[in-house]
Amino acid sequence: MMKILKFLSLTLILLLGCAAVILYEGDIPRDVIDARYSSPDSQFADLGDLGRVHYRDEGRRQSPPIILLHGSNASLHTFEPWVMSLEEKFRVITIDLPGHGLTGEIPSGNYSSESMVSVVNQIVSLLNLEQFVIGGNSMGGSIALRYALDHPEKITGLVLINSSGLIRKKFDNDDSQSVWAFKLLGNPWLRVIGEVVDPYYLVSQGLRAAFYNQTVVTEAMIMRYNDLALREGSRGATMKRFSGTADEKYQTEDLVSINVPTLLMWGKEDAVIPFAFASGYEELIPNVTTAYYDGVGHIPMEEIPETSVADLIAFLETLNES
Repeated sequence: MMKILKFLSLTLILLLGCAAVILYEGDIPRDVIDARYSSPDSQFADLGDLGRVHYRDEGRRQSPPIILLHGSNASLHTFEPWVMSLEEKFRVITIDLPGHGLTGEIPSGNYSSESMVSVVNQIVSLLNLEQFVIGGNSMGGSIALRYALDHPEKITGLVLINSSGLIRKKFDNDDSQSVWAFKLLGNPWLRVIGEVVDPYYLVSQGLRAAFYNQTVVTEAMIMRYNDLALREGSRGATMKRFSGTADEKYQTEDLVSINVPTLLMWGKEDAVIPFAFASGYEELIPNVTTAYYDGVGHIPMEEIPETSVADLIAFLETLNES
């Protein structure tokens, strides 16, 4: 029996090695990617062990600020369609979280939710923000929620967009379409070659799973996600992130303690975090407003930017009136 197991292990290692050779794709230097995907509003803050963090501070400086956080394997670019509408009336701060975008790999190698919350807090301190709205999509929603729970005195509103963080149990939906990349990254054997293989096809499949309207998934969008994944050090950071602890899950007592107005946004055709999860947040968060979208998937900011940002603006204006 031991000989069979040893043979199977060696065979698997050989197959993984062959796959790594066949699918090999080298890193793209950081300065090349940074030049390609930065903008005149891009800024970089040296936060020591937390890395050289890329963020943008756009819009009207004297207006109420909102911080927006992207999801797993995404970047602050996902909010660009929103920023164009928001910046006329609001101050908008978007951040590339550790392991993502033009922040990428960080010296500490710590990609936990605690590390990401710490990055957000240091950017808040750097910009001297006293009070603000915070929101996020998917993983970014979970980080925004954690920040709101840890720093309630700073938060005037919370925006959760197809957010992770809810304990699954009764909200699980086994019929949801899976994202191959997340399943593969959850396997330690496959993470071994994850740092060197070409991510293009996983990126493409992941985006097509995330968007209900497939015409939104353009080659330019795929290449943006793909290029940022290939930025020097980013694949290694992703492997470390997925080999660490699972995303934080919030208990009932966490959610019922949220005492700020909350906007819950969700695409009803979400194949990554099923729409059933929205009801869990809606039932538990006391002061919640909902914006649910038929025929929309996991990333409303990019799939229906005009409709979703209009709902966000209406919510923000209500906060300013109170």
